[in-house]
Amino acid sequence: MSEAWTLPDLRVDVSGDWFDGDEQVTHPGVLANLRGSLRRDASGYFIQTRVRIPVRVEDTPFVVVRVQASGDRLRAVLNDGSEEAADLASLRIGRGDVPYVPVKGGAFEARLSRAAAFQLLTLADYDEATGRGTLRLGDREYPLRRRE
Repeated sequence: MSEAWTLPDLRVDVSGDWFDGDEQVTHPGVLANLRGSLRRDASGYFIQTRVRIPVRVEDTPFVVVRVQASGDRLRAVLNDGSEEAADLASLRIGRGDVPYVPVKGGAFEARLSRAAAFQLLTLADYDEATGRGTLRLGDREYPLRRRE
């Protein structure tokens, strides 16, 4: 007699690490497959195989681990090893002053890691009198706004 198959208990923690139940998923090929198959709709995050496998995401499924200025552009390196241009016009500052940017063609949002946030802040000016910050990159300026 065989046991009934049950759905994996997939979740992504605040650091962007994947887990199945209490076990962290560390195999690079499995992680690449999970990240590449992740989708989102009005019901939440999921992976679609023959069945829909829900994925609990504590904050964002992707994390920006490093940012790098290149002229008037900002390159973001994600926790999956990919690189892309960060859309600074869509940058938002969330709760706890954590910056977020859209990634993967706008399909997802990524949280900036603490290290990436500090790298970003080296490009910003803060006006003590007004309490406003401005990100300066090349000749362009982007106001830093809190948007929860």
